[in-house]
Amino acid sequence: MRSFSSIDLLALATALQYTVLLVILSLAFGSPLALIFALLRTARAALPRWATALFLQIVQGVPLLALLMFFYFGLPVFLGIQIPALVAVTIAFTIYTAVFLGEIWRGGIEAVKQTQWEAAASLGISRWQQFRHVIAPQAMKVALPATVGFLVQLIKGTSLAAVVGFIELTRAGQLVSAATFQPLLVYSVVAAIYFAICFPLTMLSRNLEARLNGAR
Repeated sequence: MRSFSSIDLLALATALQYTVLLVILSLAFGSPLALIFALLRTARAALPRWATALFLQIVQGVPLLALLMFFYFGLPVFLGIQIPALVAVTIAFTIYTAVFLGEIWRGGIEAVKQTQWEAAASLGISRWQQFRHVIAPQAMKVALPATVGFLVQLIKGTSLAAVVGFIELTRAGQLVSAATFQPLLVYSVVAAIYFAICFPLTMLSRNLEARLNGAR
């Protein structure tokens, strides 16, 4: 048993790097999938829309904790190999990110008036070019505040990775608390770190929403 010291604070700061890494990986792999989901949800053909909507509803109806448990404990059963914690949690958070960002971006696309599609089509360009050059810039303005808001939820959600032993900020807090027997102090520091990261993003989301709504 020992008291909380600068060494423990350094351990928390080191674990924070893995929290940031997990967020970056989730966005890097999840964002392209989110765009695909958003495009499928707004497709003209009914089958892709319905199939994608069904998949999104299933994933949204499953707790993130259950996804983490499945990919860390369940996936090795099907593959017959042990999956590293980083790989398992990255897969789970990638799917989580793709599903929720996909719905946010779908809302942004659908917020653009149909007349914008018609005006773009009158230029004689392909539908992808219509989306890329005309629809996407307008949809991005609508979806950007909610996207930043989701980033806050994603950062806080990474704390659930602690349940499968992935050493990010919350898991490091558990280890430091067990070593120092000062849970109130340790978790107060952990909470302060989360707040220091998330509060500026929350304010950014609100400012973007006010500014972009004013611009429209």
